[in-house]
Amino acid sequence: MFSGSSHCTLIPYWSARLGKRKLSARQLSRRGGELSCEDAGERVHIAGKAVVYLKGEIFL
Repeated sequence: MFSGSSHCTLIPYWSARLGKRKLSARQLSRRGGELSCEDAGERVHIAGKAVVYLKGEIFL
């Protein structure tokens, strides 16, 4: 399973290797998902549908 943080490393690598700034990715986990990714130089833009799976509160 890959998270968004993993795609922030994978997208620049594959973007340079394939010569494309915009890529599509598929998360092959139980929940799965489709991602649209763009190598924007210092940043990676990731878009897709999200599902809340955990919610919490922190009190300081």
